[in-house]
Amino acid sequence: MRLPSGRRLNLLAPTPFDWTDEDLALGLARTYRWGGHSVWPGAPLSVAQHSLAVLALRRRRARGPLTHAEERRELLHDAEEGLINFDCISPLKPFLGPAFAELQRRLWEAVAQRYALPAWTPETKRSHKQCDIAMAAAEAVHVAGWTAEEARGTLGIKAALLVQDPLAIPYGATPWQPWPPELAAERFLAELQRLSRVG
Repeated sequence: MRLPSGRRLNLLAPTPFDWTDEDLALGLARTYRWGGHSVWPGAPLSVAQHSLAVLALRRRRARGPLTHAEERRELLHDAEEGLINFDCISPLKPFLGPAFAELQRRLWEAVAQRYALPAWTPETKRSHKQCDIAMAAAEAVHVAGWTAEEARGTLGIKAALLVQDPLAIPYGATPWQPWPPELAAERFLAELQRLSRVG
């Protein structure tokens, strides 16, 4: 794939040097959750905005301060989706099979190496998944238009429904409204670069 920076990414043999931070931010901002469907007019919800929300929620729920490397890992937990511009909806994943899972694994390893991400432990993975699933439940209702009952019964998302958007106050944004891709990319990139500078 030729990226906006002009760099080329070999999806079958990715290296940590194949993209710029700007490429990644733009890719995540142009990759949409919920199959691109949204009850909001304008742009659907991007993976970039979702990633910032998971990070904000994880910070809020942490028992103590997260390290900068842990925060980078939260922010970049879906980074491989921005490199292939595809966020697979959960029911479809089993049909894509082990070859697609291997592709995702290779991309994740390149991301983890480039940004010096610590490996997940059972505890940190569990804490992350709780926030990721909580955001999925909130997005299902506030963005994709499911009812809370449908999110639990039809989609099988058992997390309690968040009322407060974790990004509304920090960014002065309308709660749950998807951001335009350019704005999502700008905000994601700023956070990534801030966390990369501090080590």
